[in-house]
Amino acid sequence: MGFSDLLQEAGGFGRFQWMHVTLISLPGLLMASQNLLNNFVSGVPTHHCSLPANYSLPDYQIDEKQLVKAFIPLDPSGNRLDRCRRYVEPQWHLLVTNGSANVSHLKTEECLDGWTFDHSEFLATTISEWGLVCSLRPLKQMIQTIYMGGVLTGAIIYGGLSDRFGRRSVLIWSYLQLAILGCSAALSPTYSVYCIFRFLCGMAVSGIIINGVSLKVEWIPTKERTLVGTLTSFFFTFGQLILAGLAYWLRDWRKLQVVVCVPYFLFFAYSWWFAESARWLVLNRRSDKALKNLHRVARINGKPINQLTLEVLHSHMKREIDSCQSTLTAYDLVKTRGMRRISICLMAVWFATSFAYYGLVMDLQKFGVSIYVMQIIFGAVDIPSKLLALAALTYLGRRYSQATCLFMSALVIFANIFIPPDMQVLRTLLACLGKGFTSSCFTVVYLYTGELYPTVIRQTGMGFVSTMARTGSMAAPAVLILDEVFPALPSIVYGGAAVLAGFFACFLPETLNVELPDTINDVEDKWSGRKSTPHHQEDVSLREGGVCEHGDQVSGVPLKELKDVEGTGLNAL
Repeated sequence: MGFSDLLQEAGGFGRFQWMHVTLISLPGLLMASQNLLNNFVSGVPTHHCSLPANYSLPDYQIDEKQLVKAFIPLDPSGNRLDRCRRYVEPQWHLLVTNGSANVSHLKTEECLDGWTFDHSEFLATTISEWGLVCSLRPLKQMIQTIYMGGVLTGAIIYGGLSDRFGRRSVLIWSYLQLAILGCSAALSPTYSVYCIFRFLCGMAVSGIIINGVSLKVEWIPTKERTLVGTLTSFFFTFGQLILAGLAYWLRDWRKLQVVVCVPYFLFFAYSWWFAESARWLVLNRRSDKALKNLHRVARINGKPINQLTLEVLHSHMKREIDSCQSTLTAYDLVKTRGMRRISICLMAVWFATSFAYYGLVMDLQKFGVSIYVMQIIFGAVDIPSKLLALAALTYLGRRYSQATCLFMSALVIFANIFIPPDMQVLRTLLACLGKGFTSSCFTVVYLYTGELYPTVIRQTGMGFVSTMARTGSMAAPAVLILDEVFPALPSIVYGGAAVLAGFFACFLPETLNVELPDTINDVEDKWSGRKSTPHHQEDVSLREGGVCEHGDQVSGVPLKELKDVEGTGLNAL
């Protein structure tokens, strides 16, 4: 008997779970807006050098389009005006129908008077406001890199804090932080100030994601985890469609920044209703509060359990309580054999998934289609991809689903290398397909990670492995620079990372229909690949890290039915 039995006694997946999961998932509608905001806030409008302040017009009548032609040369492709150069002197002879097209000898200069931006697609962006074009062009991607650096920092900080202070407390704080600092970012007077606010917003986003996932998982019975985990990921999918609509409607970066952050004040207001994880409360010597939460859940579910007392609660979770006598740290994620194998494999999977995903979605303007249309297409493709992920999770299990999605992502990315640039429709179609598979990877890995790590260190583990995802998202924009060396090189790097991670995913243990582990010993007994003997238990006991002895059963299921066969390769870690 364990905590899962208490959940069943309290109504299983009842009214409380529906309300709890829905309210925690609602902010996901705007989570996509935070992660993909830079596509619109820092969209690059069509632009060219501003014309000199003083110049003399020719004797004949000319319109504005002809005037620009006399001052601005064409770019090397010859299809559009150069964005970063202008003629030193106006070239009126180019307006003559039979004028010479050879302009290579004409002197040009940089945009000394700034730039003229087209406002048909964007009314105002950080690019047009602060002139982040030409030599300052890398500063656009720097905004996204700094934001992802904040997400990385938040994963490290908030992952550990939530294991210490609780999932609910850190989640509530993260809502408030994002609401205040996100709205403040819209008032940024300079580029540097905006980057600072985006960094702090990234920290809050990380706190919301990792704590929201764990708070949902720890209140859901085992058999409903797959369905709930997949369905709630659709909030992020619909959020991508909402972002496209809001960006098209507002077209002003400051207004858009406010609109996607103000709702977090509402999320903060109702988040006080959330119930702290009873598992976490028990393991942190707050059993009285855990008991109250269980009674509350049972009452809302219409199945009061008056016979549940502290003694009964402790008898169900005696092993878990005994195992938590010492403070656990990130070192415990790699200290023992089973935990080490899980952590190393998950690090590779998280990095490659995020690396490939953001390599595809953070430069929507490169497809030559309206950025708003591309956002809708990329959002809509998530719907069938996540339904596919749900079917795969249910029938194939977590391990095969994760590996298959990674391998398919790589295959599509590699295939796009061989498509000629002029076949834009086919290239865009393959990019959408690749985005769908990487989205499925994210759906699987969030659920999978929550099931692999034990309760006593789940948040630290989520924070630890998601740091690799943030590292991947930070590295993804920088890899695009490699196309100057060889056009196909970015795709080779993205696809190669996905292939490598797919092999790592094959060494992860399967968690389909397996009870959530509560202690590190649970992980070692289930997935370390060797039998639990008194000597082995002594080896992995955490007098320094929190694991202690327990019997030969895990939640009533014989260990021999849960263990992987000892093998080679990563099984030996």
